[in-house]
Amino acid sequence: MNRKTTPLFGAAIALALTLAACGGGGDGGGTGTTGGGSPTGSSDGDATIGVGSLYEPQNLDNTAGGGQGVTEAFNGNVYEGLFRLTDDGKVENLLAEDYKVSEDGLTYTFTLRDGVKFHSGDPLTSADVKYSIEKVTAKDSQSARKSSFEAIKKIDTPDDHTLAVTLADKSISFVYNLSYVWVVNDTAKDLATSEDGTGPYKLGAWKRGSTLSLDRFPGYWGTAASNKQVVFHYFTDAAALNNALLTNAVDVVTSEQSPDALAQFSGNPDYKVNNGKSTTKLLLAFNDRKAPFDKPLVRKAVSSAIDDKKLLTSIWGEYGTLIGSMVPPTDPWYEDLTSVNPYDVNLAKKELSDAGYPNGFSFTLDTPNYDPHPTAATFIKSELAKVGVTVTINVITADEWYTKVYKNRDFAATLQEHVNDRDVVWYGDPDFYWGYDNPQVAAWVKEAERSDTTEAQTELLKKANRQIAEDAASDWLYLYPQIVVASSKLSGYPVNGLNSQFYAYGIKKG
Repeated sequence: MNRKTTPLFGAAIALALTLAACGGGGDGGGTGTTGGGSPTGSSDGDATIGVGSLYEPQNLDNTAGGGQGVTEAFNGNVYEGLFRLTDDGKVENLLAEDYKVSEDGLTYTFTLRDGVKFHSGDPLTSADVKYSIEKVTAKDSQSARKSSFEAIKKIDTPDDHTLAVTLADKSISFVYNLSYVWVVNDTAKDLATSEDGTGPYKLGAWKRGSTLSLDRFPGYWGTAASNKQVVFHYFTDAAALNNALLTNAVDVVTSEQSPDALAQFSGNPDYKVNNGKSTTKLLLAFNDRKAPFDKPLVRKAVSSAIDDKKLLTSIWGEYGTLIGSMVPPTDPWYEDLTSVNPYDVNLAKKELSDAGYPNGFSFTLDTPNYDPHPTAATFIKSELAKVGVTVTINVITADEWYTKVYKNRDFAATLQEHVNDRDVVWYGDPDFYWGYDNPQVAAWVKEAERSDTTEAQTELLKKANRQIAEDAASDWLYLYPQIVVASSKLSGYPVNGLNSQFYAYGIKKG
């Protein structure tokens, strides 16, 4: 899931792609949780926390292309799920007090937490959860997690506090996937511009192009947020974002995008630089349906022609990681596959010749207009020129990217960030925007989901991931670092990057 744009990527697409995220914990002070995953911290804080971000929502509905920005602001803050995904990728109960699984692994019965109310005052019922799941799986849903719930056969609500979901096939990731489903009041309207969730904050005001404020919800079922209000301030470039932090216009930057600017914070006692873990991959994504990228050898050649290490260093210096695949080190099925398509100009030329393109070819690279994409695109153009490939860079906005690339598949190749963990499974879906279609990989992904054990699932997804890399389905340029910079007066903020989420309820100032 795609940082600024997709509903996953975050996603980000929201999944589509919907879906670098931050959860609780770390040097920033972290956020505590009680048994159900509810926020902990003082409930009498009157502080307003200013959060600086490059990722403004496109709308406020994560099943309608809201993008990374709505996930960052709303996930866990305004909306909650049956389960909560922690910073280290573990699943905790949240709105689900308990659940049971039938012996055949096909029926999940959830007991909902008592005393939960939506921001409108309506009580949480099983009908709301049913509605919320069906909203993700609806035909017109743009959620990237949509395909994760294809095994659902039926959803029953025997009473207001009980939900029973019957699957057609076993799904070892079912509970994990439910952590991505925001529970929404089934009577809520206009979710693109408003909300009705159960979280510790309710929506204050959204001033498009400027700010989005969240106000502490006095009727929250759990421990109240540690601060009175959180205001997300949106910027279109990293320099302006950093300047806002330096001038105290914001208290924390969710994800630093200008490494060259870190020196002004690193040596300054007024600020703290946190280097957390990320799940955000920068992809050179090919349209595997369209010539010449329908040939694996061409994709391999392009991958080997680009010096990923030089690109990473030029943008991030000592930060970031080369991974060679869609799987970050925090995923259970991670392997270092950087040697599969190594940087080797001579190898790239040979592969192009063997693929029938001894003199290279030309293509257009659709590039989002926010950092670091234009810089990366220019670097890629220069690298590919060395092997006879001519690149025309087409800079587009986030909205244009979503429509042109993700929705209409009208592209040859594109740059995009995918922020989600465990998202290698999207290569098992030939209908996904990049069009990778390998029946063996699809079978492994499907079999992995039906596994009885996590060990079996891990082994199958390692096989799938290696095959995807050998096919060079995309070129995974590098894994982002997750650099959170904050005022030294701040504590309790998240520092790790997981799926774009930024839990704000534990942040304190002073």
